[in-house]
Amino acid sequence: MTKMIFVNLPVADLEKSKAFYEAIGFTNNPMFSDDTAACMVLSDAIYVMLLTHAKWSTFTTKAIPDAKKSAQLMLAINCEDRAAVDSLTETAAASGGTPDCNPKQDLGFMYGRSFEDPDGHIWEPHWMDMQAAVEGPSAEAIAQ
Repeated sequence: MTKMIFVNLPVADLEKSKAFYEAIGFTNNPMFSDDTAACMVLSDAIYVMLLTHAKWSTFTTKAIPDAKKSAQLMLAINCEDRAAVDSLTETAAASGGTPDCNPKQDLGFMYGRSFEDPDGHIWEPHWMDMQAAVEGPSAEAIAQ
């Protein structure tokens, strides 16, 4: 059985969030979506459940923190190359997200950027040259 991950995110405006996630490459699965939740599919193994605040509160009694003021997690996602990292970040910015909410990372063998979705949840697209990672970063990259 393939392991799958369902990332659940509370959102203030479900339709705005659905449009944002569709713009950055997710597909809505209407079978698991309604007026309180949207199942957004990235791959056969990665799903993001966008939940209205009311729906979120049916799963936990914990308060929903303001993700624009605090961070509890960052969602890292791999991209095929550096250009794809840039493209995803720029698409997120053009679709209502906030680009580069964290410093860019460029270690030569690894490159990453970040963006926030409309609710402030942080995503970190990154690319890594696995062969170079196994060999270790250069002294030049470490100095950066």
